[in-house]
Amino acid sequence: MHNYHKYLATSSDDENWGLFVLYVGCNRIGIEETYPSKNIPSHRYFDTTKGRKLAEYQVFYVARGEGIFESANCREQVVKEGSIIILFPGEWHRFRPNPATGWDEFWIGFKGDIMENLVDKGFFSRQSPILEVGVNEAIFHLYREIIDRIREEKSGYQPLVSGILLHLLGQIHAIIKEKSSAQENINEAIINKARFILRANIDTHIDMEKVAEELNVSYAWFRKAFKVYTGMAPNQYLLKLKLEKAKLLTADGSKSIKEIAYSLNFESVYYFSKFFKEKTGLSPEQYRKNLEPK
Repeated sequence: MHNYHKYLATSSDDENWGLFVLYVGCNRIGIEETYPSKNIPSHRYFDTTKGRKLAEYQVFYVARGEGIFESANCREQVVKEGSIIILFPGEWHRFRPNPATGWDEFWIGFKGDIMENLVDKGFFSRQSPILEVGVNEAIFHLYREIIDRIREEKSGYQPLVSGILLHLLGQIHAIIKEKSSAQENINEAIINKARFILRANIDTHIDMEKVAEELNVSYAWFRKAFKVYTGMAPNQYLLKLKLEKAKLLTADGSKSIKEIAYSLNFESVYYFSKFFKEKTGLSPEQYRKNLEPK
């Protein structure tokens, strides 16, 4: 990897395009190497203990190694290999590679109404500036293509590299959406399995922590995710299942109220009757009587 950086002059036509690149670069930071390097351009140099603010957006890619990042809207966290960092205008931030690993970094500084619109519409957020896209060949290729086009600096290159930049932003968004969708599918499958477990064990005592253990997730995650997907906590969902089963059995009339109570694992007939009336407005006996032919 050859270190490279270039600051670009822009015309009014470039700026009117809606997205325009101000500078690009790439750099390899070795193990225990000083960061930032002394040979980088002055507009990129900053004290990592004090941080800085930029007047423009920057899309920063860690292609190798790891480090830390912190901003006004994002607590300090580890930046893994294959992470994109979106830097926002006027947003205080700081970052540095882990001295034990160093890192390979690529950066593009830019402005434009197109990016402002993407941020306004929530595609990119100051609260979530670190996007884990992985060590991705397509991302790497787009960075390299922008750098190569700028090296050539042929006539009309600015709208061209701005178009590649928009492609890069779209690629980043697509990867994140795909990962989010995949995780959502996994989560939904876990909750669907939990619902099956609850239905299959409606007539027994169910320890929700044991259910979470069977699903290989923490109880805290299980309880929160279950409520997100079903609108109710696991115990509430189980009681709803019990109520629906109790209504069916009560309406059937083939079992006594006592038999129904114990078949659904209620502690007593009294507790079952109280629960039934709270949920339906009628005692089990009244509910059954109302369903009898007149």
